[in-house]
Amino acid sequence: MLLARLGQLSRTLRHLKMRQLTGQLRWRLRPGKQIGPVWKGAPPGLAIARPRAEFPGAPDHAVTDGWQKFRLLNRETSFPEGIDWDFSGFGPLWSFHLHQFDWARRSSLSPEVRARAIFDWIDRHHEGVGWNPHSTSLRSMTWVKLLLTPGALDLSEEKESNLRSSLAAQYSHLAANLETHILANHYFSNLLALVFGGLAFEGAAADQWLQHETALREELREQVLSDGTHCERSPMYQSLLLESVLDVLNLAAARPGRLSKSLEEELRDAAARMLGALDVLSHPDGEIALFADSAFGIAQKKSELESYARGLGLQAKAPAQPGVLDAGGYVRLEQGAYCVIASLAGPMPTYQPGHAHGDALSFECSVGSTRVITDTGVCEYIPGALRVASRATQSHATCVIADEEQSEFWASHRVGGRADVNLVSVEPGRRWEGTCAGWSTPETLHRRVVELTESSLRIADHMEGQARPLHFVFPLAPGISATLKGRRAWLDLLDGGQVSIDLARGVSWSLERRPYFPEFGQVVERWVLVGWTEHLSIPAVTKLRYRPR
Repeated sequence: MLLARLGQLSRTLRHLKMRQLTGQLRWRLRPGKQIGPVWKGAPPGLAIARPRAEFPGAPDHAVTDGWQKFRLLNRETSFPEGIDWDFSGFGPLWSFHLHQFDWARRSSLSPEVRARAIFDWIDRHHEGVGWNPHSTSLRSMTWVKLLLTPGALDLSEEKESNLRSSLAAQYSHLAANLETHILANHYFSNLLALVFGGLAFEGAAADQWLQHETALREELREQVLSDGTHCERSPMYQSLLLESVLDVLNLAAARPGRLSKSLEEELRDAAARMLGALDVLSHPDGEIALFADSAFGIAQKKSELESYARGLGLQAKAPAQPGVLDAGGYVRLEQGAYCVIASLAGPMPTYQPGHAHGDALSFECSVGSTRVITDTGVCEYIPGALRVASRATQSHATCVIADEEQSEFWASHRVGGRADVNLVSVEPGRRWEGTCAGWSTPETLHRRVVELTESSLRIADHMEGQARPLHFVFPLAPGISATLKGRRAWLDLLDGGQVSIDLARGVSWSLERRPYFPEFGQVVERWVLVGWTEHLSIPAVTKLRYRPR
């Protein structure tokens, strides 16, 4: 057992960057609770009267009266005597969202209620989770947005000055506690927040925050891939980070000349490519595909981000090949009524794949605006059965070999051994071929070819190398009624249409009820087509046909 655990740890650590390892050492040697500093001296002055474009509102998941009732991530609680900033009953992620104040952007809250909550935090939360660098990054951006939005806060001159002092202390704390032990989206958000603060304020402190331009440029080039995909491959984080990039561009446009011209140009180009990638990763219903750690209701919808970008003079830049994100490992096929979005890469980036799932060669399929084949999504980040289920290979529309995971998932965000996944070829809009060799079953290669015409979707699965037991999975969207008879299934869609599926020969098929996690804190049962075989001697061919109402 000890040797197995040491091997797992070794397979995980060998991919880390040196600055992550040193950052981990510093992080573990820090005091138990994060303590916020007190700003000394005059607060920095605001340098911007109002942004170039209106900031988007609160995400859908954040519902609150701003003082007593809070429903975040589909978990609800009440604070009869006012907000308990030390509440931890729903785990760290819920606490982070409480302290990030994304809920304060709800249009239903009055300026007085927002100000009351902000100053309650300032007066009473001097140490703890609210001073985590990630919470600090996102909260500071939200508070600045509220300061710059006419009528969002009801503040006296003294209160406004105190708020600026608190923000200065938070930026100072953030600059001293950058999340180099994690990197990826956390570190990217740290840098975006500091540059955002450097644009919003003036004075010596703001000049120091803006000096993180160089590090931001480096992370922008590393984390936003050539095709516009964020390196962690999560459509949800793609959307969250895109909003923050647009926020920085919003203030840069409101304060011309403050940001270096080269960085502003790189941010604009990155935002356009990220919008283009988001087009590929979104279904006709306007929502994202649920690959990797993704759920509805956390990030802004694509339509909201597009509107925000247009207000800044930005439009999506499509990838070089239509529907092909070759750097990020995604392909979108569209013909007739069909839209198919597929995952064709292993855990990324190598140094921080914590949001990866066992979704290699899996796909989601819509007909018209109705989802038919879906990913499973994510329910929570707390270690346990629900976290394991969301990441497991059997939760995705792919093939499980010998009951083993494609990659070595452990804890809540750790990955040891990784699948070897390749996009072999692609005909934009029509066909792709990919391969996957699991980390613990490298002698068996899964080759999948997906072909789309205006009348049907064909999935052909080949197994090369050592023969092993196989488990095919086709998870259906919730609400779909499914009937199975022999090798044929019929799916009755909510719009009145029907999909017939000719299932592979030599495989025993059944319908099972399994969980679906469309939003954090939400578990929904849905039908899943499951196929079992001891070995596959011929290609397993599955064919879907849609008949509209």
